[in-house]
Amino acid sequence: MATIAFVLASDFEDSEFRGPYDALRGAGHEVEILGARAGEVVRGKRGKEQVEIEAASADRAATRYDALVIPGGYSPDHLRTDAGTVRLVRDFAATGRPLAAICHGPQLLIEAGVVRGKTMTSWPSVRKDLENAGARWVDQEVAVDGALITSRKPEDIPAFARTILERLGGAARRPDDYAASNRPAAP
Repeated sequence: MATIAFVLASDFEDSEFRGPYDALRGAGHEVEILGARAGEVVRGKRGKEQVEIEAASADRAATRYDALVIPGGYSPDHLRTDAGTVRLVRDFAATGRPLAAICHGPQLLIEAGVVRGKTMTSWPSVRKDLENAGARWVDQEVAVDGALITSRKPEDIPAFARTILERLGGAARRPDDYAASNRPAAP
């Protein structure tokens, strides 16, 4: 099975964490929660979820994971100022493996400098930021561009999670299993 990183900080959108997390774990995948500081307990903005950060993003290599997921809420905005998380996201994008962000999650992708030339979706208030960073924004449930998977809002979670699972193919992959066509364009 695959090993998947979720990056979180306080004020994440509870359902945008829980829905994909449960879908991936339910399919037998291993999930590790990363953030600014290992051992920190972060809470969802709606107060339904609380999660302990298992490892600091700065202490992990992108090559350790088969996919990376960025839930929305205010968490991505908080993580934009964490150099370790930004580096991990940037390095992960270069692997060509599935990189998924929902709602405000693309804010972290903008900070990592990996959206130029990509077709993406997001929460509507992130649209102009994506366009200014060189992405093409579309209003649809899921947008897939190479290895990049984006969705708009909590109502899109089933399609978002299903797309991540489809991209993983139900099993862990070696780095050379990812097709060259899925590699991100050079910045």
